Amino acid sequence: MNPIPRFHLAFPVKDLDSTRSFYVGLLECNTGRESENWIDFDLYGHQIVAHLSPNDCQELDTNIVDEDNIPSRHFGVILKWKQWKKLYTKLENLKFEFLLKPKIRFKNEFGEQGTFFISDPSGNALEFKSFKNESMIFKK
Repeated sequence: MNPIPRFHLAFPVKDLDSTRSFYVGLLECNTGRESENWIDFDLYGHQIVAHLSPNDCQELDTNIVDEDNIPSRHFGVILKWKQWKKLYTKLENLKFEFLLKPKIRFKNEFGEQGTFFISDPSGNALEFKSFKNESMIFKK
């Protein structure tokens, strides 16, 4: 059982076939309910729903964070350190193109974290991060 409440996120996609391939084939998400216009995915215990809405898929603006251009609209998951390393190693081995390659951000500061960004086929940015010390997640 998940110790914290699960989140639900709905997001637009250009087509459902490439979306399914990405989330099931690459990220190993299970699927839940679906229709001809949407698919539920289990992203590490959280419900994300891809809605067919090509007109809502748009270029991403960025903000500077720790000297990197970070997509201002993104979502993702905070993983345990070993899970995070396993996922980025898998993506590197597949020669998957990162929006932001795996790196350690805020090194030797509060909130030090491993992070990387990828994009799904519809241009939705996903961030996967990990804190070696989880108590730092909300530290100022």
